[in-house]
Amino acid sequence: MPSRLPSRLHYGWIVVILGVLVVMCALGIGRYAFGMLLPSMGDGLVLSYRQMGVISTSNFVGYLVGALFSGRLIVRLGARRLIAAGLATISVSLMLISISSSFWLVLVLFIVTGLGSGSANVAMMGLISHWFQRSLRGRASGLVVSGCGYAIMLSGLIIPMINSRYGLNGWRVGWFVLALLVILVAVAAALLIRNNPQDVGLAAAGHAATDSRPHAGLPAAEQRRATWHLGLIYFTFGFSFVIYVTFVVTTLVQDRGFSEGTAGWLWFAFGFVSIFSGPIFGVLSDRTSRRVGFAAVFAMHGVAYALVSTALPAAFLYLSVILLGLSAWSIPGIMAAAVGDYMGPRQAAHSLGILTVFVGAGQVIGPVVAGVLADRSGSFDSSYLLAAILAAGGVLLSLTLRSPGSNHRAA
Repeated sequence: MPSRLPSRLHYGWIVVILGVLVVMCALGIGRYAFGMLLPSMGDGLVLSYRQMGVISTSNFVGYLVGALFSGRLIVRLGARRLIAAGLATISVSLMLISISSSFWLVLVLFIVTGLGSGSANVAMMGLISHWFQRSLRGRASGLVVSGCGYAIMLSGLIIPMINSRYGLNGWRVGWFVLALLVILVAVAAALLIRNNPQDVGLAAAGHAATDSRPHAGLPAAEQRRATWHLGLIYFTFGFSFVIYVTFVVTTLVQDRGFSEGTAGWLWFAFGFVSIFSGPIFGVLSDRTSRRVGFAAVFAMHGVAYALVSTALPAAFLYLSVILLGLSAWSIPGIMAAAVGDYMGPRQAAHSLGILTVFVGAGQVIGPVVAGVLADRSGSFDSSYLLAAILAAGGVLLSLTLRSPGSNHRAA
């Protein structure tokens, strides 16, 4: 068990480092690596665009259910145990996917993967409000969600190499290799994560003076109003973002004539720049407001979606990937910080689980709608245009978000 650390290194930052690894596995591998593996997986299983969308949606259905029950499970098991159990579930399900040949079996197993992803991610993000006060929550949450970027970099590097060596069975080897990494992180999380700073004799990191409501959160009526508003923001993000990350590699390879290797390097570039997205916009939201942070991210997302929705030269596709990467994981990071601001640390994980209903609904609907539109039109261009329109709506929703404790002024 960790002992009390010197003041120069608060154990909360160790939790953040572990959180990066947890999110890398729970979201980056459990959900977003799917986009890199999808072209070869679709060829190996002979999947239509519609079936690709349904498989992606099945993962989000599982994620939604896992997130919904995470609050109760945290009470019974504690965040640390739930994180480890969630990651172990992901690892086992990915190993089984790697040896599956049936569309329906893969569909069910991706639901199980989603269950583990939702449980582990919500539990991990909820810990941030315990370990950090409001002055540092955006920064800490932003660092944690950058784990998705590392997973995308990893998949962008190794999946094309695996596919080139193993051909049609490359996606199977790819899932198995990623499953081994997830189980290693599960062990590290079980050994090193702690549920509260009090467990190691510390107080939450940050400046207490900036937290006017550090424990109780806002009155119930204002919490309900904030939940609905934040939920609509999260739904808009989930619906639009998932279309891009699920199908952009397929679009580059099958519609725009990119080789899988070139698409892999672009996916790697997306993952690399996305590492900075959470910290950049998390700090911005700490120094300005959550409202400004949300709006800035949606604006960048909207431009990225619009650029890939039209037959522009390759340079604009590169710009689209970079723009989305620079802002990729910012919404979940800012959302985790905002939940702590509005609801208080004790309710953070529970409230984040409720809000996951909204983002999960968007992520369930998005791939199916995109797949249907692509089957009818022969490309995903109309799907990306829809995502751009939704991102513009996200800007408007963000700009009307009110600050904690205020019914009359913007954040």
